[in-house]
Amino acid sequence: MISYKPFQKLLIDREIKKQDLLKVTGISSATMAKLNTNEYVSLEVIDKLCTALECQPGDLLEHLTDQ
Repeated sequence: MISYKPFQKLLIDREIKKQDLLKVTGISSATMAKLNTNEYVSLEVIDKLCTALECQPGDLLEHLTDQ
């Protein structure tokens, strides 16, 4: 399973509001909701986030093994 918990932490650490990130990246609020619930988002979205946040994909997501 993919978790976007590192993405959430990054936003908190950098004091970035999700609404501001939506404006900068052009992603939809529905896509942001998917990130909040660990649903699939495309690599295009990950690319936009990495560009806006100047980070790598591993800074946004982590792989969790099923228990």
